[in-house]
Amino acid sequence: MAKAPQNAISPTREENFPEWYQQVVRAADLAENSEVRGCMVIKPWGYGLWEQIQRQLDAWFKATGHKNAYFPLLIPVSYLEKEATHVEGFATECAVVTHHRLELKDGKMVPSGELTEPYVIRPTSETIIGAAFARWVQSYRDLPLLINQWANVMRWEMRPRLFLRTAEFLWQEGHTAHETAEEAMEETTKMHGVYERFLTDHLAVPVIAGEKTEAERFPGALNTFTVEAMVQDRKAIQAGTSHFLGQNFSKAAGIEFESRDNKREFAWTTSWGVSTRMIGTLLMVHSDDDGLILPPRVAPTQVVILPVTPKPEHEAPIIEACERLAAELGAQSFHGDAVRVEIDKRDLGGGVKNWEWIKKGVPVRIEIGPRDLENGSVALARRDRTPKDKQFLPVAEAVSGISGILQDIQDTLLVRAVAFRDENLVEIATMEEFRKFFTPKNANQPEIHGGFALVHWAGSSDDEEALKQELKVTVRCIPKDPALRGGPGTCVLTGKPAEGRVVFAKSY
Repeated sequence: MAKAPQNAISPTREENFPEWYQQVVRAADLAENSEVRGCMVIKPWGYGLWEQIQRQLDAWFKATGHKNAYFPLLIPVSYLEKEATHVEGFATECAVVTHHRLELKDGKMVPSGELTEPYVIRPTSETIIGAAFARWVQSYRDLPLLINQWANVMRWEMRPRLFLRTAEFLWQEGHTAHETAEEAMEETTKMHGVYERFLTDHLAVPVIAGEKTEAERFPGALNTFTVEAMVQDRKAIQAGTSHFLGQNFSKAAGIEFESRDNKREFAWTTSWGVSTRMIGTLLMVHSDDDGLILPPRVAPTQVVILPVTPKPEHEAPIIEACERLAAELGAQSFHGDAVRVEIDKRDLGGGVKNWEWIKKGVPVRIEIGPRDLENGSVALARRDRTPKDKQFLPVAEAVSGISGILQDIQDTLLVRAVAFRDENLVEIATMEEFRKFFTPKNANQPEIHGGFALVHWAGSSDDEEALKQELKVTVRCIPKDPALRGGPGTCVLTGKPAEGRVVFAKSY
């Protein structure tokens, strides 16, 4: 077997975290930059990961009563003009379509056929879905309307980074309309809870769930709820949001209904979404200096079988043994699904294949060679342990124990991530401590700083903006967990009475 490199990924996390992230994406063969600036090509391994996230989340959405639909990619500018606050929040990120054909002139294709009204490529779909809801909702009997869309969106990103920030990305966006404010708020908090549980249970990513401050709310929303994850450079990633929109969008779109009292009323609406940013989040939370580490619940392949055939005469019996093992493993169940198994039969050296799968983060690698065949055993390696750590197990034990092994890996990743977050979640009482906490420990590594700061806060939106300019920190959320929120105290900045604590952090 080929000699393992000291670290498969260079530079390491400690040496250069942003470049480490890019190298993990490449080494795991998840995605690559495309010819279109700011846009990415999601490769099969990366898309397989997204498919698992999509499939599992979609089942949860349907279990909570939502149905999938699809709406146009192009949104008339006039629709956006109806909701001024919403438009202002996205105006600088919009891609605009102004012509409907191309003509060849002097050897070049130039736009012609100017549109009467320009279209925006959807940055989000509240306005055009609101127009549909206005047609669909006539009576209180038509409510609640619970719709989800799996789609792509475009927000013109000036500083792209694969999965975390790209001009075009994939997501789901839920949109609902309700008879009362209470029902709409219940929906908003329910979906906020779905995201919190999904990230924790499926991605093994612990999050701090809470509400955004006014300065950080979704444009046009009355309340925005978020789930914030801490990644290994101790920055935050907003991994999902759920918005109570009140009647702002229904008034702009004309979503009216006849009430139980025979009066015309505006619906109460919500929206909520997560995106392929989830992939960047789990990568930054779990991966190491040998590459990606995938939680088993969302890994496209949970077990890869590597035939070891040092001589031609070994090939047929070993491949046959691998196929039997794959069938037996695939007959096992993990969280209600068949275990996802792949045999790597490529004509490559065993060491090369082994390291490829390490870098791809497959949870379990199983090798079968001539000696294993003789002994009726396999060599099993787990991605949550060091590359050289292997167990030699009888075939029957490997098969019967695979579900337990996968669950143990899933649990181990969550325990590690919780421990890391809690180690870097600090209560801070003074601005001197606050500034010190968010000052980089190493000038050559500006992304390496303290972590999440829990502080009593009664500052204004202007105060938040000033701290953002000074230290590049923002209020990530007002935590819903009473233990984190705490009781009354004194604002760390203004000295005013504060109802409780908020979470400050630098973020992606």
